[in-house]
Amino acid sequence: MSPALTPEARTALLPPLLAAGWVKEPNRDAITKHLKFKNFSQAWAAMSRIALLAEAMDHHPEWANVYNRLDITLTTHSAKGLSQLDITLAQKIDQIAAEMGAAVTA
Repeated sequence: MSPALTPEARTALLPPLLAAGWVKEPNRDAITKHLKFKNFSQAWAAMSRIALLAEAMDHHPEWANVYNRLDITLTTHSAKGLSQLDITLAQKIDQIAAEMGAAVTA
């Protein structure tokens, strides 16, 4: 189990993610990002890459896909909030999205 982030870790680790388009969820300790890809195939390919990564980490996102859009929410249920697992997965998702030319949407 990965423990919840300390206040010091939040101060250090969250600002770069927020600057990259992740948004704090208003009613829970989670972050969300909305991505738009060129088409459905690209969105699905990104989901496949993220799914393999998440499975290897044993840390799974909450997500939804509609056509070329992918909405991803990260939180660690066992920690009842954000943990280092979420930070690491968010960073890796950002790398995949950048490699695939995804745009961040609201």
